[in-house]
This record gives sequence, structure tokens and C-alpha cells, in this order.
Amino acid sequence: MNGFSWAAFAQGLGLSAGAALAVMLVTFAVAVRKGLHRIVDVAWGLGFAAVALTSYAASAGEGDDPRRLLVTVLTCVWGLRLAAHIARRGRGHGEDPRYERMLSRAPGNRNLYALRMVYLLQGALVWLVSLPVQAAQYVHGPAGAVVWAGCAVWLAGLVFEAVGDAQLARFKADPANKGRIMDRGLWSWTRHPNYFGDFLVWWGLFLFVCDLPAVAAMCLVSPVVMSFLLTRGSGKRLLERHMADRPGFAAYAARTSGFLPLPPKRDAVPGTRRP
Repeated sequence: MNGFSWAAFAQGLGLSAGAALAVMLVTFAVAVRKGLHRIVDVAWGLGFAAVALTSYAASAGEGDDPRRLLVTVLTCVWGLRLAAHIARRGRGHGEDPRYERMLSRAPGNRNLYALRMVYLLQGALVWLVSLPVQAAQYVHGPAGAVVWAGCAVWLAGLVFEAVGDAQLARFKADPANKGRIMDRGLWSWTRHPNYFGDFLVWWGLFLFVCDLPAVAAMCLVSPVVMSFLLTRGSGKRLLERHMADRPGFAAYAARTSGFLPLPPKRDAVPGTRRP
């Protein structure tokens, strides 16, 4: 029967919070030096990797070693891939319009406002969302079927996200597609394959603690918060608000599922495609 090291887990929470904070503070210093706050998006994935590695080191001798290693590797693979993708996508570009608009309304010092409202907030969210990754380090007992189910869900999410990102990158790289909406491949089944992939990744990692009901109940807030961010927070809702007035988007939205992948509606009127 599996058990859980509650006291050690409580101590590890402080160390992981420190890791998330350190990543964000270092990123803030680099961003101020460069005058470019968009690089905080790269730190999002790096923060999860840092928390996973810190939790793995802090939990040595506490939990089941194969489960500890597996959840750490999966989190780092996802986080580092995402960070590399965002860094590559943003290379050579100026400030992200989202941050430019926000900071233009900042009361007082723009950088200190960004520190409070972006960096520290994202650090706190990294710590909260990664609770299942942290808790899985302290579970005693071998990984069962629910953990392997979590691996399968995680893998489906990573593939969905990576393929969607690659398809969009190739589409945008072709000058013939300038001014057109990307509605091919996975983007014809959902308007946000990358966000749906993230959704699967974090529900999959949550399954790593679901063989202990009390731990699962404590960690449930994490995938719920991530799901809210992706669908109602800074993900889908914010992006679609920004794209709502673009030519062809209304027709694309009418025939394409907003989040869950579904076959495109055949009776919708085709629109002008735009990336």
C-alpha cells in the first residue's frame, strides 16, 4: 500500500517556491537590462523545470525513486521544449503587445509594476500548478496503472502541442501565407492545439498522485487552475479577444472547435485564412 511523507513534503514546498522565485528574479534582471519583458514567457517553462529538479533533489530517500525520476523527466521535457519554442519564436522581435499595453498603464515605475504583476505572479502560479509534480516525489510505493495512464495522457498532450507549434511555424514561414488564417492540420480541429496539449500534459501529471486520494484532493487545484488559465485566463480568451476583428477569423471560429479537438463543421462558410 502506498504512503506519503507529509512532513518532508511540507519542507520541500518552501524549497520549490524558492526555485520558482529565483528563476523569475533572474529573468526580471535580464529583462530590465534588455528592456524586453517578453522573455518572461520563456521563464514559464524554465520555472517548472527548476521546481521539478529542486523537488527531486529535496525528496532524495523519501519517495519511490522510479516515480520521482519519471515525473521529473516528464516535467523537464515539457518545460524545456516550451521554453525553447517560445525563445525561438520571439527571436528578433520587440516587446510583446500584451506587455506593452499593460505597462503603458502602469502606475509609477514600469519595471517594478512588471515585477509585481507579471514575474511574481507567474512564479506563484508555477509553484501552484506544479503541486502534483512536487507531491509525486514523496509518494511511497511502486507506480501503478494510474501513473502509466498519466504518462499516456502526458505524451498525447506533448505530441499535440509540439505538432501544433511545428505546423504553425511552417505555415508562417511561407510568404505565400501572409495575411491568411492557419486552419490546416490540427488547427482545423481546434483553434488552440497548443493550449489543448498543455491541458493534457497537466492532467496527465496530476494522475501521478491519484493513487492516494488525500494527496490527489490536495493537488486537484493545480490542473484546475491550469485549465482555467488556458481557457478563461491568459490563454484562449485573451488571444481570441486580440484576433476577433481580424478578417476571416469569425468564419474560422464558426467552423472550428474552440478548444477540444472536433471535426470541422462542413456547413460553415469558408473564410479568409490568416496566421
